[in-house]
Amino acid sequence: MMPSKIKTLKSTSLLLTFLLSTVLSTAQENKIDGVAVVVGKNIVLDSDIDKFKKEVELKSEGKITFTDCEMLEELMKQKLLAHHAIVDSVTVAQSEIDSRVDRSIAFFTNEYGSQEKVVKAYGFNDIEDLKKELGRVQKENVLIEKEQQKITSKIDITPEEVRVYYKGLKEKNELPEIPAEVELAQIVLYAEATEEENKRVIEKLKSVKKEIENGSSFELKAIINSEDPSVSQNKGNMGAITKDSPFIKEFKEAAFSLEEGEISEPIKTLFGYHIIKLHKIKGKERLVSHILMQPEIADKKLEETKKELTDLVKEINNKKLSFEEAARKYSEDKETKLSGGLLLNPYTGEHTFELTRMPPDLFGRISELKEGELSKIFYDETRTGEKMYKVMYIKRRTDNHTADLTKDYVRMQQLALVKKKEETIANWSKEKIEETYIKLGNEFKKCDFEKDWKKENK
Repeated sequence: MMPSKIKTLKSTSLLLTFLLSTVLSTAQENKIDGVAVVVGKNIVLDSDIDKFKKEVELKSEGKITFTDCEMLEELMKQKLLAHHAIVDSVTVAQSEIDSRVDRSIAFFTNEYGSQEKVVKAYGFNDIEDLKKELGRVQKENVLIEKEQQKITSKIDITPEEVRVYYKGLKEKNELPEIPAEVELAQIVLYAEATEEENKRVIEKLKSVKKEIENGSSFELKAIINSEDPSVSQNKGNMGAITKDSPFIKEFKEAAFSLEEGEISEPIKTLFGYHIIKLHKIKGKERLVSHILMQPEIADKKLEETKKELTDLVKEINNKKLSFEEAARKYSEDKETKLSGGLLLNPYTGEHTFELTRMPPDLFGRISELKEGELSKIFYDETRTGEKMYKVMYIKRRTDNHTADLTKDYVRMQQLALVKKKEETIANWSKEKIEETYIKLGNEFKKCDFEKDWKKENK
């Protein structure tokens, strides 16, 4: 039977977020693959089972394993949700699908270096064929997510239900272990280029633009001048972008303001200064290339920025102002400044971070700090080339411990709510299986499923 640690919602998250390369590979094999099951109008192929199993094992680092029968049941649950999303007239906006497809294309392009290499790697005829397949996959994913939301939209949890849930876990000696966590705040001061240096870069790009307009090769000029890390692979070619593509706003606005063959004036983004050439307009898409140049920041400016932060830390240590006050007044990080420097965990949407799941470099800086302590001042640099100095502050720290209802109420409330939603979807599935066409392949009729998927054999 299915291990209790992986229930419907949790496995849904695993299955919906698997590497799309698994699906893309599967798409190439449909014609010769056997059918494991049909749920409504949706099918699960024999190869899907093996590939999803490997994907879950990879994502869980080998901590979660499935038999073929267990994996098939998880896949059938998803197909059942997708089927009834259509029956229930769940709508999916094309813009939502396109946005997800664009993000997927951007991810694969970053991995392989160009769209052409992505297309070749997965055996598609062209980028349009690839997008079509990704669109099919993402549409089903959105349908599943929305059907789940529809089923559980009115589910809530009361304090008494949380107490009963906690008591039940305690009686069975199954209370979760809460890992060491911290709440982190930061102060960031950027080292910025001088106005003279910015002007130098702008004038250089204007000169390059003029040379290209007079007949020079854009690709050659990109190879010589561009500071985009991928220029050696793509020669400045960014491929097709849409208004929903995950590009910097200023870049997209400039690209969509151009005529075919036109080159923009230098524009500024977080990455530096660009000139953009629009090669072709294809419906909602723009085929563009760019040349990126980044202003240099002098060592003297870096030293000045570090000293400025050092002086600020002295004021904090001397109790002249609190860390939160200093962050609000002086930090230059827009995302954390207004919250007193408090960092938000992008994976959970909360302010807490599991200590052992932090990036190694950050873990090394704060792992030995106690609550209320500051890290040493350190240099950092973003992928966009921004240079800065930072100092971190441990606002709150808790060590590893067994869950406590009072101290960990919010966490226990969340776990209890998840369990209630799982049970709601499980009950929904039991009912819907009875009214849904399901045909199992002969090989899987011997499986011992949790639910009555073999009703056709009764």
